Amino acid sequence: MRSRLRVLFYLRKNSLNKRGEAAIMVRITVNSERAQFSSNLSVIPEQWDIKAGTVQGNTAEVHRLNGTLDNIRAAIINHYNEIERFGEIATAEKVKNTFLGVKTGKLTLLELFAKHLEDTKALVGINKSKATFQKYSVTFKRLQNFLKYKYKLSDINLHEVNHMFLVDFENYLRTICDCNANTTSKFMQFFKRIIIMAKNNGWIQADPFANYKIRLQKVDRGYLTETELNAIMEKEFAIKRLEQVRDIFIFSCFTGLAYIDVKNLNKDKIRTTFNGETWIISKRKKTNVTANIPLLEVPRMILEKYKGTLPDRQVLPVISNQKMNSYLKEIADMCVIGKNLTFHLARHTFATTVTLSKGVPIESVSKMLGHTNIRTTQIYARITNEKLGNDMKQLASKLESSNLLNLQL
Repeated sequence: MRSRLRVLFYLRKNSLNKRGEAAIMVRITVNSERAQFSSNLSVIPEQWDIKAGTVQGNTAEVHRLNGTLDNIRAAIINHYNEIERFGEIATAEKVKNTFLGVKTGKLTLLELFAKHLEDTKALVGINKSKATFQKYSVTFKRLQNFLKYKYKLSDINLHEVNHMFLVDFENYLRTICDCNANTTSKFMQFFKRIIIMAKNNGWIQADPFANYKIRLQKVDRGYLTETELNAIMEKEFAIKRLEQVRDIFIFSCFTGLAYIDVKNLNKDKIRTTFNGETWIISKRKKTNVTANIPLLEVPRMILEKYKGTLPDRQVLPVISNQKMNSYLKEIADMCVIGKNLTFHLARHTFATTVTLSKGVPIESVSKMLGHTNIRTTQIYARITNEKLGNDMKQLASKLESSNLLNLQL
């Protein structure tokens, strides 16, 4: 929608010069926003026509003043039209600065975002993951499409990003892009990092996110029950590829390793301690935090199964995550498991079914998962009915041996 421009001339009567003249001021209004400045012209207040915004009289000086005011008005309108023509959002301040020849510092949102994308891409494999770069890329694309859809713009100045812009972008993600609440919040989080960068560098003064709250809804993350886990472990596959995918998935269920950490696992990261126990000693790719995991019998057997069959120092035949998830869906169908079986479900299963439900303290689970904060572990953790039942049996046993049950009620 095209904005509305109004140019008004008025006198500053509270400050007269030595000749008793008042300065003629220029007020630019675009929609409801105002900007004003001096025209460097002055006139005796009695000669000023307030309603017409012109000087009254028929002298050569009066004609000169009114002609200059007409030229100022025409120039402002031209600058306004130029701003609109180049697809920018016209504001009163921008029209004023353009007329006065003031550099407005046209660092744009997508220009800054594109630079950050380049920097992030260069750091992939150093301290940024490919997944992080892809998330920034998708957020950039969403913003680009939003600007075209909502404002018919290819870009926007940083200082024009305000609270309403954030609300409009959120609504666009929820409606036009059909994103759920948490996906929308993730996009807003990545967008916020760009705004924080602009604020920290002094490119903008106000933070549009100051009164905007990003809300992430709690999600009950899926996991496999012991019955479902056994069904996959005991299933015989005629196709070797499905068998290999099953083995790698089960390996993760009993170690808690994420896909990328299983893929990067090699002989150097598997060590035997002085007492003969086998451990995985490695750092998580995502956080660079050390994750030390003692190997249980099941993952030891899987490593032994593929020993000497792989090139270099590989220990497992890991394929791409996309193909892995595709095969896991086949495995779920074959094992009659009505859950969205993905590789990351193995990590949840390790936290819930394999460790916490069997009484392993959450502090130990957090350490094995390579979390920096135990609150992160609590997201994966949930108390199963089996764990509740076992805990209450232990409580009942303790109560039986105490004097509490001997009390007469």
